Amino acid sequence: MKEKKISKNEMLLNQFAKGKSNDAKIIGVQNCVIYTRVSSKEQMDTNQSLEWQKKFCTEYAQKNQFVIKGYFGGTFESAKSDERKEFNRMLNFVKASKAKISFILVYSLDRFSRTGDSAIYIASELKKTGVNIVAVTQPIDTNSHSGTLQQNIQFIFGKYDNDLRRQKTIDGMREKLLRGEWIGPAPTGYSFVKGAVKQTIIINEKGELINLAFNWRAKGMTYEQIIGKLNGLGMKMAKQTLTEIFRNPFYCGFMAHNLLNGEVIKGNHPALIEQSLFLSANEQKKTDGYSSHKANDYLPLKIFVKDADSGAPFTGYLVKKKGLYYYKVNRKGVKINRSVKIMHDRFKDLLKAYTIDSTFIEPLSIQLGYTWQNLTESNTSEKKMLGLKLNEVEAEFYNLRKRHALGNVSFDIYEEFSAEMNAKKESILKQIESLEKKLSNPKELINYSLKLASNLAPVWESGDFYQKQILQNTLFPNGLVYDAKKDNYRTPVVNSVILCIADLARDLEKNKSRTSQIFFEKSGSVPGAGVEPARFPTGV
Repeated sequence: MKEKKISKNEMLLNQFAKGKSNDAKIIGVQNCVIYTRVSSKEQMDTNQSLEWQKKFCTEYAQKNQFVIKGYFGGTFESAKSDERKEFNRMLNFVKASKAKISFILVYSLDRFSRTGDSAIYIASELKKTGVNIVAVTQPIDTNSHSGTLQQNIQFIFGKYDNDLRRQKTIDGMREKLLRGEWIGPAPTGYSFVKGAVKQTIIINEKGELINLAFNWRAKGMTYEQIIGKLNGLGMKMAKQTLTEIFRNPFYCGFMAHNLLNGEVIKGNHPALIEQSLFLSANEQKKTDGYSSHKANDYLPLKIFVKDADSGAPFTGYLVKKKGLYYYKVNRKGVKINRSVKIMHDRFKDLLKAYTIDSTFIEPLSIQLGYTWQNLTESNTSEKKMLGLKLNEVEAEFYNLRKRHALGNVSFDIYEEFSAEMNAKKESILKQIESLEKKLSNPKELINYSLKLASNLAPVWESGDFYQKQILQNTLFPNGLVYDAKKDNYRTPVVNSVILCIADLARDLEKNKSRTSQIFFEKSGSVPGAGVEPARFPTGV
């Protein structure tokens, strides 16, 4: 082909042409940076991938006579997000460098980014400043539209592949949760058994303290009090951590997780506490629609006392002008307001009904000693009966396991009946355990209970908000109802120990003229609930 002759005038006119010539050559030295990365620390520690990437990129730069102005990455950074320390350090260097950077060299495009449209945007913005991304194992000429399209498609496929992997991982984790197996670190109070064939979680030493914390919370203690007690037992706990523990159903044998889509699943791990205790501890956060239960020494009866007609709890407020506190029922249509003095005076009157004369402490101590002795002796025959029942259940269970092992009983039937037998066995064992409970020093508890029973109102009055709450809940476990029309309290349930003491004291009052021996020979009623001494003021 003959070369086209250009006239002198045409050559002179070329200086007024617009656009870039396709034959233009890049003149001068071209600078580049190299970026390498792996997705996880395990990859970084166990193979030579980073060195391999760096080697390939360096050889490519030398072959194309690029000047390497910096190495970036060299560590594990997930490409799911572009918020990466080394990645952003590299981009900032490229933009700010005085030496014009023309290329970012990577081993493959998925090493640069797996964010799809975000990666396309970053590549486009870099290209506007004259910087091209070059994958040394996937060389593409991004100076053409088709090359840019090809690179963008690879970015999108990188994100698609990443999304597929993520979904497979999530599905696997969800399937594990649905089988009752936990994912992630074991919650505080639990430990994984290392080397177990299948996932095994056990309760550790901290678990016993967590159990105490749930009990304390259910009985009205604040987070600050519980944290203080745990610290005293050698377990430091932040308030946020304690809040998360109380809200985690894992401790009562169930699992809650974002991957379960709002479901709560029964776990294979042992429950640390009963479901009822878990719910009770969390009920402290919200009672009958009232979200606040702040401590106030002037209002110890709030929430604890309910209106007899509506069933709504009493709350409290301060009349600032008078400097006086009042109780009220905060429900539409109910207009009950009572001063603290009236409500507290009526409560102290109620306590007096269960208060004994201190002169009766000695004879009542003897009588309750007999009652305790009779109680422990009467348990013997009942324990024997329960022991026989336990033997029968264990024999039936053994036969069931044997028949299942021999193939005479299918797995479904075995599972159904084994669960039933285990439940029977647990029930019997609990009954035996309750009968076998013995106090190391019953006399000490009896004397403490009697001293408390002779000073109920003073003890309540001298305590702070929490001490009052504990005494109230111990004496009247189901709370109180206040009849505004009759201006008095009703007591649905009274602590059986205090009730027993009060009944015996009334009998003793009636029998003052008789000999004490006649009184002692009477069989006392058997208390069914304990009184825990360590919780009340020390003045008792």
